[in-house]
Amino acid sequence: MAYEFRLPDIGEGMAEGEIVRWLVKEGDVLAQDQPMVEIMTDKATVEIASPRAGRVLDRCFKDGQRCPVGDVLVIIGTDEDDDRTPAPMTTTLGPTPGPTPAAVASAPVHKPETVLATPAVRKLAREMDVDLTAMTGSGPGGQITADDVRTAKVSAGLVAPTPRPMVTGDVRIPFRGVRRQIAEHMLRTQREVAQFTYMEEVDATELVELRNKAEARLASHDVKLSYLPFFIRATVEALKKQPQLNSYLDERAGEIVQRHEYHIGLAAQTPEGLMVPVIRHAERRSLLELAREVERLATSARTGHVSPSDLGGSTFTITSLGALGGLSATPIINYPEVAILAVHKIAKRPAVVDDKIVIREMMNLSLSVDHRMVDGHDAARFVAEIKASLETPGLLFLESH
Repeated sequence: MAYEFRLPDIGEGMAEGEIVRWLVKEGDVLAQDQPMVEIMTDKATVEIASPRAGRVLDRCFKDGQRCPVGDVLVIIGTDEDDDRTPAPMTTTLGPTPGPTPAAVASAPVHKPETVLATPAVRKLAREMDVDLTAMTGSGPGGQITADDVRTAKVSAGLVAPTPRPMVTGDVRIPFRGVRRQIAEHMLRTQREVAQFTYMEEVDATELVELRNKAEARLASHDVKLSYLPFFIRATVEALKKQPQLNSYLDERAGEIVQRHEYHIGLAAQTPEGLMVPVIRHAERRSLLELAREVERLATSARTGHVSPSDLGGSTFTITSLGALGGLSATPIINYPEVAILAVHKIAKRPAVVDDKIVIREMMNLSLSVDHRMVDGHDAARFVAEIKASLETPGLLFLESH
């Protein structure tokens, strides 16, 4: 008898999942534990595997559609099932025999654990008819990149090395997956939050010098020290003094909840879109530990392998574009948080020191806050605390954690 596979709760109380991409077609033979579909939850994209061997009779939802938890996602039958719906109970005299060993053995078993590639790269490989299982990637940890796929196709002599783009008019991109979730989240923030942004300039000359010295010392620990650990440490110390910025509004209870833990979200661009991996209990971590965690999350984001456990639950978010950080911005708050800090690029600029114009390493900070809970004076004091820490960064090593 055909088996109805219902979407399980693969998150923490999720209500529905969006179909990002089917990995099998109707009529395909499945092996047990073979990945069938990529599902987007509130936290991440996950692959769902088949709980049994059989044949795909019906994919009940299309790419981009949302399947409620508990609804039938796919119907799996045996070779004897020639109908696309489950066999009626009244006409079934006994259990339907399972697939023969030969049928299962001939199934094209997909083993994603042996192939490191993002969904976008897998799609490109299918379109270009490139076998990923026969490739070694040039990306981190052997990850296969889009360039690897194109190079493999060129090496096979099947495409020109420098194809000219065809002008075919407008390009239509499905509005779904991470992009749609980002849009919905941003719109909710704009509806719910009375947001304003406060900006300040920081002299980062001493920070640059300290980071360069510290990076050289940490080389033996195999850790890359960016500026983010310093920003995180300075932010946590400022949050301790301004707890209103580490809070959220419980509207049902009519209460502002000030968090006693500091889970710092880091807005990061991934192959699937913007995500916010989180450093848990940042207040307990040393600068070295923060550096290691930042590097781990950055690698996960860059390779498209952010774990669901690393997403959600942040109490405050920092966003940085590094060298592309620009001069200022109005970052959108990561609801239900009440504030987000944007750190901008560090660059040499003229500054006045002791009544003289000198060249200093300067940067800007942009803090967006929810004006319902954070007053302008509090926002200014918070940024002033961060500014003081970054301009005298040696003190960051002395702060408790």
